[in-house]
Amino acid sequence: MAMSKRSGGEKQEDIWIAHTELAVAPGHPFYKRLNELLEDAGFDEFVEGICSGFYHARLGRPSLRPGIYFRALLIGYFEGIDSERGIAWRLADSLALRRFLGIGLDEQTPDHSTISRTRRLIDIDRHREVFAWVLGLLAERGLLKGQRMGIDATTLEANAAMRSIVRRDTGQTYDEFLRGLAKASGIDTPTREDLVRLDRKRKKRTSNKEWKSPADGDARVAKMKDGRTHLAHKAEHAVDMDTGAIVAVTLQAADRGDTTTLDETLCEAGEQVAEQIRREAESRPQDKPKVCLQGIEELVTDKGYHSSAVVQRMKSYEVRTYIPEKKQKGRRDWQGQRAEQQAVYENRRRVRGEYGKSLLRRRGELIERSFAHCYETGGMRRCYLRGRENILKRQLVHVGAFNLSLILRKLLGAGTPRELKNRAGQVFSRLLRSLSCWMAGGFFIQRLNHPTLPQMAPSFRCRTPRHRSRILRSSATGC
Repeated sequence: MAMSKRSGGEKQEDIWIAHTELAVAPGHPFYKRLNELLEDAGFDEFVEGICSGFYHARLGRPSLRPGIYFRALLIGYFEGIDSERGIAWRLADSLALRRFLGIGLDEQTPDHSTISRTRRLIDIDRHREVFAWVLGLLAERGLLKGQRMGIDATTLEANAAMRSIVRRDTGQTYDEFLRGLAKASGIDTPTREDLVRLDRKRKKRTSNKEWKSPADGDARVAKMKDGRTHLAHKAEHAVDMDTGAIVAVTLQAADRGDTTTLDETLCEAGEQVAEQIRREAESRPQDKPKVCLQGIEELVTDKGYHSSAVVQRMKSYEVRTYIPEKKQKGRRDWQGQRAEQQAVYENRRRVRGEYGKSLLRRRGELIERSFAHCYETGGMRRCYLRGRENILKRQLVHVGAFNLSLILRKLLGAGTPRELKNRAGQVFSRLLRSLSCWMAGGFFIQRLNHPTLPQMAPSFRCRTPRHRSRILRSSATGC
């Protein structure tokens, strides 16, 4: 008799299966605690209330609920997923994330097109309200002070290629433009080497005033942190210097200087702090305020933000600045600039003080940490969306997830699922090290009590194990 193809332990799957017999995951401890945090604060009710104007009760196909949409974007930060397509794949693959989003086993998880369409329909103001709601959670737990603010910027690689840029005036591609220059110089049929040689001799080859990307008109040619030249955007953070919370995030054109974007980010941070002060006064009028009632009083940046005009403007805002100066050749002529001179000298005196130096050290620690978590391990160093508004929507929820991680780090000791897993491994490794040290200590005690070894002086027992073993070897050899 011939052997059947399904012999050897294979089992034919049933066509029908009861819903109660489906596999149920116990849930990830990190997402379980995050879900409890969001549910206790009424996250789903809040987002459904502010997004109700974008949904219809009867018309259209069944849509993605606001709570599921914003939770899916939170997963992008906690899992380090850079694209919405990757988020959709991860949701379909994980039973624990299904439970976090509240999607049943008999329901389909949202695909990337549904997430993308929901993002386009919900406007940027609703995303800002979600970001402010997370700041309210931080303020309730004393993780937002709002008195000392640090500001810095970084570049994000755009979803556009340099080879596709075109002229702003004529719409010519880069190769077509070079061939036109070659013909004008007398080369009728230029080779690729001729075009490269001609391009190398030109100055300011890719000016943002002359070139643009047809795919992403908001992207600008800029130098990345690693020295490469790409089409990019500029992300700027305002970070609370007392807690490390990101109070404001803005997305700027990559070719704008730091001194021109500082005011917008600082004003955004000031509005967020004022909103938290108002909420605190309404909800807890009798309690001691946790957010500074005077608002932002001190500003810390790097030397790229320094200019006499910036320092004078900050003084007019009644904000004390701690901005290092760039090295200048010779002495500066302050004739007719008495107010700017006074503001610059006061800033210089503050920077050189011990308090100013401590703030600058803390600025490098907290702001660079926020960039690393949001864009390196968080996966948003390269944008997969196009258009400044689309990127900013994703960025606001992404940075809001970073702020939620500060609360979870206080509750669980870890801000992401990976960190929670690593903490468990670290505890196990510490236990192994302690056990090995204890066993090594018992070995040395047995050696000391050995009857064939000479008796040591009483002071020998208080020495280190390494010193103790060296003395034992010298005694055994008679040296």
